[in-house]
Amino acid sequence: MLVVDTAVIGGWISSVLWPFFRIGGFFLAAPIFGTQLVSARIRIVLAILVTLILVPNLPAMPVIDSLSITSFIIVAQQLLIGIAMGFSLQLLLQLFVVGGQIIGMHMALGFASMVDPSNGVTVTVLSQFHLMLVTLLFVSMNGHLAMVEVLIESFYALPVGGLFISDNMLLELAGRGSWMFSSALLLALPAIASLMIINYSLGIVTRAAPQLNIFALGFPAMLIIGLMIIYIMLQGYVPLFDRFTREALDLMAFLVTP
Repeated sequence: MLVVDTAVIGGWISSVLWPFFRIGGFFLAAPIFGTQLVSARIRIVLAILVTLILVPNLPAMPVIDSLSITSFIIVAQQLLIGIAMGFSLQLLLQLFVVGGQIIGMHMALGFASMVDPSNGVTVTVLSQFHLMLVTLLFVSMNGHLAMVEVLIESFYALPVGGLFISDNMLLELAGRGSWMFSSALLLALPAIASLMIINYSLGIVTRAAPQLNIFALGFPAMLIIGLMIIYIMLQGYVPLFDRFTREALDLMAFLVTP
């Protein structure tokens, strides 16, 4: 005979509630799912569905009174773990946005700006192109499945009510901001070097023939040559994307290393 009392109900709630907060925090900050294009209602429903699917494959959850101080501490811990893991992957997409912003500013496309619907900020058209391309590559290469796999493994590495992300790992996450900017510079470096040579050439032409209108001559030249450079850079786009994606997933897995 099945006896349902408060202890049994508390165990059922705990087995679903604690994973839900970590998964919900992850979907709050993760790329693709954490953008403004996905409403908060859809993210909550998606987090509930993923939690219900994953609960049978997760380790046993601690049974704690839902109204105790310990439960509030666990909720805060799970939210922080999920947000930290999602933020580590958010850096991957943003480095391509920053790289596109740098290239666009150097090739006279800084004035061609549009509102990024995923973040709600104004970026250059080239940054939006990079963001859409990287998102498609990330999904086509099953990057969304890889990050969910790392999320599942985090429940074994950092069990609920047990270990928390160490201070060194949080400092490593904060320091990865420099990795984002350095990787964006590495992505944009060929275009920057090429466009700098074009700028020097235009300066020499202007010096030799001051009667030429540098604005009428420079903008079309920079724009056409910049588009040609982008076309050439796309030949080696996938290897760079693969490298940066591996580094971002390694950081995400490193954060939940006990």
